[in-house]
Amino acid sequence: MLDHAKARMPLRERLLDSERLMAETGCYDGITALRLRRQDPLKFETLHTKLRAFCVSAREMARRISASPGVREVGEMVVALYTPEGDAIALSNGIMVHVHTMSRFIKWMIREGYEADPGIRPGDIFANNDAFIGTVQVPDVMDVVPIFHSGELIGWAGAVCHELEAGGITPGGDVCLAQERFTEGLFVCAEKIGTNDEIRRDYVIRCERNLRMPIYWVLDEKAKVASCIDMRENLVRLVDEIGLDYWKQVSKEFIEEGRLSQLARTRQLTVPGIYRGHTFYGHVTAGKPGFQPLGDPDWLYNIPVEMEITTDGKITLDFEGTQPWGYHSMNCTPAGMDGGMFVTLTQHMNFEGLVNDGAWLATELKLPKGTWTNPDNEMVATATSWALLLPAYGVFQRLLSRGFLARGFVEEVFVGQVNSPMIEMGGESQYGTLFGMAHFECAAAGSGALAIKDGLDTAYVGWNPESDMGNIEIWEQNMPMLYIGRSILPNSGGSGRYRGGCAFISTWLVSKSSHLRLVTSEHSSRVFDNGGLCGGYPAPTCQMHRAVRDTNVGALIAARKPLPHTIGTDPHHSDLEKLVEGRHVTDEGPYITAPHKSGDIFTHSYNGGGGYGDVLERDPVKTAHDVENGFLTAEAARGVFGIVLREAADADRLEADLEATAILRGRMRQDRIAASMPVRAWIAEEAGRVAASDFAPEVGKMHANAMRLSRRFASDFRSFWGLSEDFTVSY
Repeated sequence: MLDHAKARMPLRERLLDSERLMAETGCYDGITALRLRRQDPLKFETLHTKLRAFCVSAREMARRISASPGVREVGEMVVALYTPEGDAIALSNGIMVHVHTMSRFIKWMIREGYEADPGIRPGDIFANNDAFIGTVQVPDVMDVVPIFHSGELIGWAGAVCHELEAGGITPGGDVCLAQERFTEGLFVCAEKIGTNDEIRRDYVIRCERNLRMPIYWVLDEKAKVASCIDMRENLVRLVDEIGLDYWKQVSKEFIEEGRLSQLARTRQLTVPGIYRGHTFYGHVTAGKPGFQPLGDPDWLYNIPVEMEITTDGKITLDFEGTQPWGYHSMNCTPAGMDGGMFVTLTQHMNFEGLVNDGAWLATELKLPKGTWTNPDNEMVATATSWALLLPAYGVFQRLLSRGFLARGFVEEVFVGQVNSPMIEMGGESQYGTLFGMAHFECAAAGSGALAIKDGLDTAYVGWNPESDMGNIEIWEQNMPMLYIGRSILPNSGGSGRYRGGCAFISTWLVSKSSHLRLVTSEHSSRVFDNGGLCGGYPAPTCQMHRAVRDTNVGALIAARKPLPHTIGTDPHHSDLEKLVEGRHVTDEGPYITAPHKSGDIFTHSYNGGGGYGDVLERDPVKTAHDVENGFLTAEAARGVFGIVLREAADADRLEADLEATAILRGRMRQDRIAASMPVRAWIAEEAGRVAASDFAPEVGKMHANAMRLSRRFASDFRSFWGLSEDFTVSY
């Protein structure tokens, strides 16, 4: 029953009481029965649909107010509704990362006594982008407004936009050179930025004086506030219609229903038990200008993940044994780890849009203190936390898929997450002004494969299920460059019976700028982090940036001669080298380039996803189609998949030679057997190297750090390799 006395409690006491009831009963806010749902299920479901419609409508309105192509084109935004205590009730589509990050923000203000100072009043606007308070990274700027009815706080409306420029040490939002928070850019730490539904002028001035391109941030703030006001007014009208007491009860029941639904869906789709997976992430930055003066220039992280699914459907993820936080931009916070969990769940289990904080209550994250998942120093940088988040939650996706497979839901199996490099740039715009921004076309890379078909080509990223790269013309309006090509990148998907989705490569001509700096981040340059499943290969790594400086492109255009539109398929002689004269440069990411100028050409490629199943089981006919259409080269078709192609006799096309393919695959299987050895023998052989600490320096340090931080990891490591109890890795 509704407790009217609770509504008169101070907010902090209400929050603590809600948490106490959850701990005592195991149900959100002590709701042990969905009374209103049982009384009138049609009214209950209709109201929930209305709330989600409010969120979706407000988001679409805000996207049209925003000036940012990241929000307008790519859809890097979400709108949500929360209880007075800060628990998510309903969300729009969009960047579903923020189911619980805004919740953490609201709860942080409540715990810090904001009700008394600076006060929470009708018309107030609060903003935050501090990951240790509640967001993922600096460019994820969130605004919330309180919702009052009859003088009583009945909820919050919130919105998040991913900003393309954050004012950090390098232009753009994901500031990859940041090693401490002091170089990440403009921080807004749970501040009241407006009253009476108006953003304060002094806050706007601070944005204008601390950002290279403040128009995006400022107009996005107005867009978010507009969406929150729209949500607020719609909710107040709804409460007028259904009654305040009904709203207070039904909003809590929606969350408890979300918790029960998450548990039920997990029980339905998976098999209880403990699942273990592993991935790695590393960077090679030695000698690269600006990188890692405080930390190791070359480093490798192990990311072990243990997923436990209980018989009642609760999912627990444990990151015990991972690495310590470091002086780099890729650390994460518990809020960011929440974000990774939710954006994964909304793609695998809660894709009908009914996800809320109930799902968070049905899951648990174990994040060891002092690791990159939960730093014990709040001064560390988190600007590119997705760099480690995505590989980590790629493991989670593959673990969930094992559960689906074990249960027999083959069609639900999805290799999933893609960690794709982002390119950012800044300097002089084509309009002669200062600019800086992240290029978000990376939001449409290739997905991992499924157990029943190939992955999506140029249509997926892990952090945003909508995955839209944006129109070329819109990006050209905002950056001093012209596209001369966007092309599928052959062989960029991981190989398997079903291949991972292919990524694409963009080729640009710098235009009307005397100073353009490029930065790339996110994806590791040497380590496979977009893994495969059930025998499928990981997606390729080691992304290269190819540029031509001081070109003759002006003369080529005047003479109407061919221009390069991509790098081509010749690994030894790219189309840039064949068609353009100038100083040719190739960089391995991550990097920050010396300034480019008008007439320079550069390319940037993104990532595909991992494959599923044995490469020698791939359909030869499908592969011939892939080669014809540029998704795969003929060399890869033969060398990786064992498929022999030939020109068809009756048409100008390729076809698979099925007889020759069967013979070649037979030889390849025999070669596998000849090169194989029993696992027991392999472990015995490698154990000698482990006992001697015969590792590359980065690998040795990785193991040593994991053993130092985690007794359990150290015990498991020694046990597996048959080492003494006092063994430590030397490096």
